[in-house]
Amino acid sequence: MTDQAVDTGGVQLSGHAATEGHFLGRARELKELRADIERAGLDTLSGKKAPRARVLLIAGRPGSGRTALAEEFVRRIADRYHDGVLRARLGEPDGTPVPVERAARELLGALGLPIPPGASEDDLSATLREALAERRALLLLDDAAGAEQVDALLPDTPECLVVAVSAGPLTGISDVRPCTLGGLDTKSALDLLSRHTGSVRITVDPRSAEGLVEACQGHPAALILAGGWLATRPKAAVADLAKQLHAEGDEGTPLSRVFRLTHASLPAAAARILRLLFLAPAGLVDPHTASALAGCSIGAAHTTLDDFVALGLLRAVDSPLPQYEVPGCLYPLLRAAAETHERPGELQLARARMLERTVRLLQSCRAITETDNPQAREKLQGMPRALRFPTPRAAADWLRVRRPALLASARLAVADGELDTLARRLMSQLVRAMVAHFGTQGAAPDLYGVHQLVLDVAERRNLPREKAAALLNLADVDARTGRTAEALVRYRAALDAGRQANDPYATGRAMESVGGAHLELGDYERAADWFGRALAQRLARDERADAARLYGRIATAHTYAGRYGEAQRGWRAAAAGHRKNGDVAAYARALSELARVQEYAGRPAESLRTCREAVEWARRAQDTRLQAALQLRLADTLEHLGDPAAARLHRSAAERILVEELPDRDPEPEQPEHDANACEIRSTSTEG
Repeated sequence: MTDQAVDTGGVQLSGHAATEGHFLGRARELKELRADIERAGLDTLSGKKAPRARVLLIAGRPGSGRTALAEEFVRRIADRYHDGVLRARLGEPDGTPVPVERAARELLGALGLPIPPGASEDDLSATLREALAERRALLLLDDAAGAEQVDALLPDTPECLVVAVSAGPLTGISDVRPCTLGGLDTKSALDLLSRHTGSVRITVDPRSAEGLVEACQGHPAALILAGGWLATRPKAAVADLAKQLHAEGDEGTPLSRVFRLTHASLPAAAARILRLLFLAPAGLVDPHTASALAGCSIGAAHTTLDDFVALGLLRAVDSPLPQYEVPGCLYPLLRAAAETHERPGELQLARARMLERTVRLLQSCRAITETDNPQAREKLQGMPRALRFPTPRAAADWLRVRRPALLASARLAVADGELDTLARRLMSQLVRAMVAHFGTQGAAPDLYGVHQLVLDVAERRNLPREKAAALLNLADVDARTGRTAEALVRYRAALDAGRQANDPYATGRAMESVGGAHLELGDYERAADWFGRALAQRLARDERADAARLYGRIATAHTYAGRYGEAQRGWRAAAAGHRKNGDVAAYARALSELARVQEYAGRPAESLRTCREAVEWARRAQDTRLQAALQLRLADTLEHLGDPAAARLHRSAAERILVEELPDRDPEPEQPEHDANACEIRSTSTEG
């Protein structure tokens, strides 16, 4: 993004995989950086061991080749760090600092470690430092906006090394000496030009070539654009470009002058596509994005993007799908050009077209997984061929590759504030597509952030129904990750929003979830009270299955509180409800719990009878796990009643079930206790 569109002179042709032959100049800087690794720091001089990783700073303006120098330096010393190289970008293309929380998540993901959804910035930073404490790793932190970002990610071990890239000093981090970049030396700059133009045009007119380098002040990004301009005009002499640059005058930087010349020389349609690329989320562009922004065909957009790569205006990303990066150094120039040539209404329309295209692609991405759903198949067939995915695997690959851009789209849509309807549809489809392809647990860290965005829109637009749904989703994740107190606060807020929206689903689930949180916190009396409130609502709406389940939750709270008489009444009511509803498996489980409570209450004979009845119903329900558990419970009860022989028979029966039957069955995924719609944004989309 920032500097990686430039292929030499401090920026590499093929990103991280670049070979030494692709890199030009900066020999002095590379030598200084290598020496800085071994340089004695203040701690060493005072006889102490350095408490944290050393930070090497590469400072320079965007487009100066700072990222490429960092990548080349990392490539040369990577073999010293056997635990590998970790990379994080700390700045958006427009210069907005990336939150530390997001950067820490990316680094933890690169380490292959679990990332708790909704964890705070401090917790994630601590987890990252703990993970790096026993490692010898190299961290490349690009586009750092300030010392606070770097400090939060700095490992607490001198065995690691941090290479930070920034526009200026990192005041606040001790013992950091910046390696400040200026322009390239003349020889390296001429070599850079010749890689684009060929050596002939440089050698036949070396004075003009040196004049061009001087006009560009040795700035790598400016030289790359100049080389791209000459490469697409094989009959033009270097002197021709030098003259045009001099005609531009001295206004602006060398990069801005070359950019204006390049932009002015493009056909009108291509120039418009280029200008609109500043709207690309996270600076990541694919043919669909460019097509939607400019309102042109996907094929034309793809061809134009490839042309931009040849001109040095974009960098092709090493990806299984066509994807490109907008250099961060060009971002302000693209934005200024767009605001000069496009009316505000046209820019907003381009943004809306891009979001609408993203929504439709996400719909298609999800629909391809629903092959058994006739409505989904019909909707998929009704989409244009260009928006359809050939296989679920292709859809999953697209979703994985475009994930950073899709999440950035959601953030930008919410921040815009003028396209909230589109933003809500986008987030709804993003949640559904991610769940369809990655599963609720696999997508949970990303979905937590999306639900936060939904909440932002709901609060801004005063949409209580959507607010309740977002709060429930966030609270469910909090509850699953052990943040029960935080979950309780959100469940109560969801209840208030549900009541304001007059949404019986939201209020009922919120009341039950409040009870579940109190149960987890050990406040069994309040848990039973809230379960009772939820039960009253279910009974009033004649929702019998949910009512039977809630009788069981009330009984569970009474069991934990030691009120076994009330617990037995609750489980009997739950069992009666399940049997009346024809739910054989639930009836068997309710009898099983009733038997457990009877045993706790000191009634082994009653527990034995209930347990035997439960075994029969579990057999009818073909619930082998429950059958095995009940056989073991029967064995324990019989042993307590003084019949060890019968107890051995039941234990043998349980072992036989576990050994012979369970391996032939697919394991059932665990389901959250009160999470029927944990990652579904309810009532936020007008489309299915």
